[in-house]
Amino acid sequence: MRAIICPKYGPPEVLQLKEVEKPTPKDDEVLIKIFATAVTASDIFIRSFQIPIRFRIPARIMLGLTKPKKSIIGLVLAGEIESVGKNVTRFKSGDQVYGLTGYGFGAYAEYKCMKVTDSIHGCLGLKPTNLTYEEATVAAYGGLLAFQFMEKANIQPGQNVLIYGASGTTGTIAIQYAKYLGAKVTGVCSGSNMVLVKSLGADTLIDYTKEDTLQPGIQYDFILDAVGKMKTSKLKEACKKALAPGGKYVSIDDANLLLDSKRLALIKELIEARHIRPVIDRCYPLEEIVAAHSYVEKGHKRGGVVITVV
Repeated sequence: MRAIICPKYGPPEVLQLKEVEKPTPKDDEVLIKIFATAVTASDIFIRSFQIPIRFRIPARIMLGLTKPKKSIIGLVLAGEIESVGKNVTRFKSGDQVYGLTGYGFGAYAEYKCMKVTDSIHGCLGLKPTNLTYEEATVAAYGGLLAFQFMEKANIQPGQNVLIYGASGTTGTIAIQYAKYLGAKVTGVCSGSNMVLVKSLGADTLIDYTKEDTLQPGIQYDFILDAVGKMKTSKLKEACKKALAPGGKYVSIDDANLLLDSKRLALIKELIEARHIRPVIDRCYPLEEIVAAHSYVEKGHKRGGVVITVV
């Protein structure tokens, strides 16, 4: 099968398209024929090892000292189950699925074996029926991040919610989920992305390239930092100071992403009910993975960047 190999840490050019052996599922695994994957911020960190100094020692232990322990990286997949192990009852051959591979990695390939129980090595769910495989990869990654951290807020109808980084993979879904919950939503993004964020339901827009303060008196019940703590600005600091009494400020890198098939099922339900739709910026074929990584690394994508495998 074809797969993208990451033989060492480095720039996008370290990634190589190779022929490797097709995996065989164990008794408690399914074999997935992958139709689409994605280039996420996590993939960029793993490939480049651009990780904050305080996290580098534990990261090298988990990921690999001088190169990734798993030569085939990639965290997100959508595809069809080709075969199942004899102990698997949750899925059957032909099921269309989507999910994350976690520390199992391996999504940058034509096939991947996964266990069907949630763990740090992945979670899997039935794909939303009204999405393409490409769209499903964005829904899986952005949806799991948005839902996990927004659940901390217990958002109520009428509350004021701010999404910082509203045009990214997580932000685009967070805007829609907050609106579904009945919140009044402010989206922070660049001026070029305001039309998109407005179309997703944002009530108020702030252009971070032009604004570094907020209007006096504005307070937010919940703020989601969908770009992470490594990206700082005067505006982000101003947002933190605008929390209402008892409000919560949460960043997507406050904790590890929980790989939860129950959340995948909820995402599927809301997408099929058309409350949420994933946003794709660009789509590349597998052989153009270097170009895809280079584009995502610039930090200006809108929604997700997808890789078509088949």
